[in-house]
Amino acid sequence: MVGRDRDLQQEGRVSENSRTMAATVVGAVIGGIAGYLFFTENGKELRRQFEPAIEDISRELNSFRSTFEKAAGVATEGWKVLNEALGEGSERFSRYSNPHQTSPF
Repeated sequence: MVGRDRDLQQEGRVSENSRTMAATVVGAVIGGIAGYLFFTENGKELRRQFEPAIEDISRELNSFRSTFEKAAGVATEGWKVLNEALGEGSERFSRYSNPHQTSPF
């Protein structure tokens, strides 16, 4: 039993060492890329080429968000109209405890 505990501890150390090594490698790669992009002329030129594309993506995401918010508003209004319509004829639905739909938005 003692040998097995020692093996489990050894496995834990190996696993921890593997994670440490992976984090070190990833950090070195990210640092190398950042150094290239910010401190070399080729990297600065590459950044300048990416900037318009990133701005286009940003505009598209903002447009998508605006469209989604409008659609959610329309859906909410639709639920309100449906609830009002069901509320006016509540005598027909009196056997149900709550004839109103709740809005998912």
